Amino acid sequence: MADSSEHDPLTVGELITLAEAAEYAGLSSETLVNYARRGRLKARKMGWMWVTTRTAVDEYLASRSLDNIPKKYRDPS
Repeated sequence: MADSSEHDPLTVGELITLAEAAEYAGLSSETLVNYARRGRLKARKMGWMWVTTRTAVDEYLASRSLDNIPKKYRDPS
């Protein structure tokens, strides 16, 4: 059985705040906090601040597909 820390994106690269991650991803920091709380984005809370890595953000962005977006939010074009 593989060790779960083997592919933990929070161990790859430097930790950044969710505000920095939001700027990097082109999303709002409130959205990323929601994703972190729901487990959609790998992040951890350090004191009062949420942190993640660019690798974790990249993995989240790669996991998004049109099929996972409710039809009412899809771009009709």
